[in-house]
Amino acid sequence: MKSVKEIMTKTIKVCAPHDTVTSAAKIMRDIECGSVPVCEGKKVVGIITDRDIVIQAVAEGKDTNSVHCHDCMTTDVVTCSPNTDIHECAQMMAQYQIRRIPVTENGDILGVVAIGDLAKENIYLNEAGYALSEISEHSRFDH
Repeated sequence: MKSVKEIMTKTIKVCAPHDTVTSAAKIMRDIECGSVPVCEGKKVVGIITDRDIVIQAVAEGKDTNSVHCHDCMTTDVVTCSPNTDIHECAQMMAQYQIRRIPVTENGDILGVVAIGDLAKENIYLNEAGYALSEISEHSRFDH
């Protein structure tokens, strides 16, 4: 079985809790994704999404240059270890309705595995498809 460490992205961008949401949004723009891990040093303390920024800052009329990541981020972060089987990772994505999972060891971030990484693995295409369909199905009803 293939593990997450074999397919994860190892060169990643992260934010610090006191970074502005504008800086987080710029990272998302530059790496073309909708979420960024928030770390103190190498420790994952949260994750911030484009949706977090829109709902908790932009829609509230707040100045995104003065709102910090810690004001909007999710602190209950789903992570996996580098030895997590990619099939199990796909199941986690479906269960928690997420598209990216930080890969950690002893709380330190090592990389990120995205649903696209799973989809590239032909053996697990069905699991990745299932995870994405589960994520998409439930997100249609999120308001």
